[in-house]
Amino acid sequence: MQRVLVILLGLALTLPMAALQAGKEADPLFRIYGQYERVSPPQPTSSPNQVEVLELFWYGCPHCYSLEPYLKRWESTKPDYVVFRRMPAVFSERWLPHATAYYTAEALGVLDKIHGPLFDAMHKYGRPINTKEQLRAFFKEQGVSEQDFDKAYDSFAVRNKVRQAMVMTNRYGINGVPAIIVNGKYRTSGTLAGNLENLIKVINTLVDEEHKAMTAAASTRDGAS
Repeated sequence: MQRVLVILLGLALTLPMAALQAGKEADPLFRIYGQYERVSPPQPTSSPNQVEVLELFWYGCPHCYSLEPYLKRWESTKPDYVVFRRMPAVFSERWLPHATAYYTAEALGVLDKIHGPLFDAMHKYGRPINTKEQLRAFFKEQGVSEQDFDKAYDSFAVRNKVRQAMVMTNRYGINGVPAIIVNGKYRTSGTLAGNLENLIKVINTLVDEEHKAMTAAASTRDGAS
């Protein structure tokens, strides 16, 4: 009789634990545990009604260059409820010219002409493009006049965005690039995900969960009104 009681007690303890484990394994975030980190505290996004995916990068980073084709394919198939943004990370003064170049291209409306070609020039062709003078020459090759480049590069608006990028690099808690921030809440990278192909899967899982949460919250608000 005592043995039967011991067995029953064991089952009573084991079944809830098994159910809890099964519940965890059914949770998409549990399945990618260790492949992302939480941003603490969560940071505001640029589009509250959409799920934001933000890439922090540096033009001098070969891993960022390797990620580009993966992100390009992902961006072409992402859902409409996802907004994708880039932000140049700034860890030191050495990174400032490239961050300034990114926002200069954005201010001049030539980001499509500059972003990919600048990566190619540095990593495919091995060109040293690290100073304002070298960047000015590169922009000129892409059809931007030296005067327009200097005006934008030295503008208050561009300097302000670079300062904001410096602040946000710290607030997102990243320690290297490329890094991906999903909806201001989750931080992941090729290192955390294991490889770049799996990184895209992790991004999609986090995006799906955020979209479900946003949809549920909107439904609750509509029901309460």
